[in-house]
Amino acid sequence: MSTLVLLRHGESLWNQQNRFTGWEDVDLAPEGEQEARHAGEMFVHAGLLPDVVHTSLLKRAIRTADLSLAAAGRHWIPVRRSWRLNERHYGDLQGRDKAETLARFGEEQFTIWRRSFDTPPPAVSRDSPYHPANDPRYAALAPEQLPATEALSNVLERMLPYWYDSIVPDLRAGHVTLVAAHGNSLRALVMHLQGLTAADVVTLNIPTGIALRFELDESLRPTSSAYLDPEAASVAAAKVASQGKR
Repeated sequence: MSTLVLLRHGESLWNQQNRFTGWEDVDLAPEGEQEARHAGEMFVHAGLLPDVVHTSLLKRAIRTADLSLAAAGRHWIPVRRSWRLNERHYGDLQGRDKAETLARFGEEQFTIWRRSFDTPPPAVSRDSPYHPANDPRYAALAPEQLPATEALSNVLERMLPYWYDSIVPDLRAGHVTLVAAHGNSLRALVMHLQGLTAADVVTLNIPTGIALRFELDESLRPTSSAYLDPEAASVAAAKVASQGKR
């Protein structure tokens, strides 16, 4: 039996402003910092103490991991980071207000771009500050690895190699493994673990700052899964689902 803990970063400044964030390196809001600390307190309350943590390269995930682990007294555990755990790249939507985007393009198109499995938003241009080729943290990546936009299917495709090569070995070693990442990279991982279809994943919403615990069998298939605070998770997931509306 292996234990996997998924934690979406706490509420960010752009979450509060109702903006598409994607790969933009936006920090946590004060409320997000408190969510992260509370997540760590919940680790202790549940007797769920991580042995290793994996994060993206974005500060909102990194700081959420740091704050939660400090609150749990586990700030010293090994940390591994990868761009493969980054949020979905929202292309030309990055930085845009969700409510304004909804009003401009209509609910059907807005929902397809935001929640569908295989339809990406319009791509961002190569010279845009939102293109990862212009960010030094991705300088070592091959040009074909740098997205100008992504659908959830693209996130799943680039996340799975990291799952198999880096997270799975920690799970097989018996480590309680924490993945502190983003709404869409975690949606892709949950889709993979639970065998969800493209239709199923449209309605899957991951709340900020509330840990989701999986117990996995020898084949790393879930035997159980539950949020550490199910009631709060239900309320917060509904809030995620309503983004785009004032």
